[in-house]
Amino acid sequence: MPAEAIARIERSLQNRLGVPVALERPGQAEHGDYATNAALRAAPTLRRAPVEIAEELRAAALDMEGVADAQVAPPGFLNLWMSPAWYGEALGEILAAGEDYGAGTASTTERVQVELVSPNPTGPLTVASARNGAYGDSVARLLRFAGHTVARECYFNDAGAQADLFRASVEARGRGEEPPEGGYAGEYVTRLAGETGDPVERMIEEIKETLARFRVPVDDWVRETELDAEAALKALEGHTFEQDGAVWLRTTAFGDDKDRVLVRADGRPTYLAGDAAHTLWKYERGFERLLYVLGADHHGYISRLKALAGAFGHDPESVEVLIYQLVHLTEGGEARQMSKRRGDVVFLDELIDEIGVDAARWYLVRSSHEQPMEIDVDLAREKTDKNPVYYVQYAHARIAGILQKAGSAHRSPEPLGELAPEERDLVKRLAEFPETVAEATERRGPHALPVYAIRLADDFHRFYHDHRVLESEAEAFRLALCEAAKIVIACSLDLIGVEAPERM
Repeated sequence: MPAEAIARIERSLQNRLGVPVALERPGQAEHGDYATNAALRAAPTLRRAPVEIAEELRAAALDMEGVADAQVAPPGFLNLWMSPAWYGEALGEILAAGEDYGAGTASTTERVQVELVSPNPTGPLTVASARNGAYGDSVARLLRFAGHTVARECYFNDAGAQADLFRASVEARGRGEEPPEGGYAGEYVTRLAGETGDPVERMIEEIKETLARFRVPVDDWVRETELDAEAALKALEGHTFEQDGAVWLRTTAFGDDKDRVLVRADGRPTYLAGDAAHTLWKYERGFERLLYVLGADHHGYISRLKALAGAFGHDPESVEVLIYQLVHLTEGGEARQMSKRRGDVVFLDELIDEIGVDAARWYLVRSSHEQPMEIDVDLAREKTDKNPVYYVQYAHARIAGILQKAGSAHRSPEPLGELAPEERDLVKRLAEFPETVAEATERRGPHALPVYAIRLADDFHRFYHDHRVLESEAEAFRLALCEAAKIVIACSLDLIGVEAPERM
């Protein structure tokens, strides 16, 4: 969804042409402020030459408020140059909306639950879990910004073989012995051995503290041991069958490649039975869309979770499973190995201690979740323009300083005359934010926000380098431009859990 100032021109051209029109910023300044290939796309339907259609669009565009000039370029592009008044309109739109600029883009709102992190409480959160939390929380922030009702959930697998093995490892350390085969090692196991109480409960509390420190708010803390598996099995009876003494779920009826066992022949429930109880818990609370953030090794769970939704009477497509790839850390040019059981692991708290929450959040969402990620710890801890999160935050702090110096000085989105290229570029970049955030929400891709924020900071720094703000003839307009840039930078950062400092 583009900014209204852009959408208004698109609608006017669309009404004239009869087919959708999308304006884009051309790669070269000589091709205008905005351009469209609508005439090329409409030519087969209208059975007319693209250039002829573009000429008609040009005539229509020249009659539109805000269009200063329009030109046709072969084989049928329409290039537009916007007037100063249009730039004032676009800037005024941002200032009027304030923190809500770009918000409310959802055409239909839903009650959405985002399940994130959901660790085995057998050790502190690792960097891998950190990517889950940073990504999942950013998706949740985007969905809420779009207008959905969103709840975040963290599910603890506090029962089963891994929890038992973890307890046995701590008990062994407490006796001065090595952990059992395949058990857990590391300093944290030794530390827990010297403390009283259930180590699983202690890890649950530490995980909660770490997530709060990492700015991942959790609405629902759910434990496997608290769910009602019997109620779930009863609710699934119409879709189950017995074979070889086991209870099976007909998951193939909902797109799975084979049916799955719910209860083994010896009476022990499978992981799927636990998933069933968990899924039922979610739907009983009125959630209409379930998002799961899972690691790459859980790809096979997608069809099972969708099948559970169908078996409970819900649309399988109401389940979305967002798979993220591994995280690799490098320091001093060398990789750091991670294994929770062996003990040579990098914990989230350690990463935060080294680079801070802001850098950790930024770097963990700056790449698509579908791609493996590498974080250069040396770069992430730098307090220079080489570090992109510092660079963007510095732009916000610099603007805050300008506005603080300006005090109550008059600010106006209306330009006094022609705008400088740097001013035009900055307004156009700000006008991209609504569409950027809408696409990031739709694609569940918050990595678009760091990319956008860097480009916005680039445009602001160029503008500030070449043009005086305070005590200039265009002071009122430039102060308004600074205020709008501050709003959008802050929002871009907030949507990925990064703070926008007033000073640095």
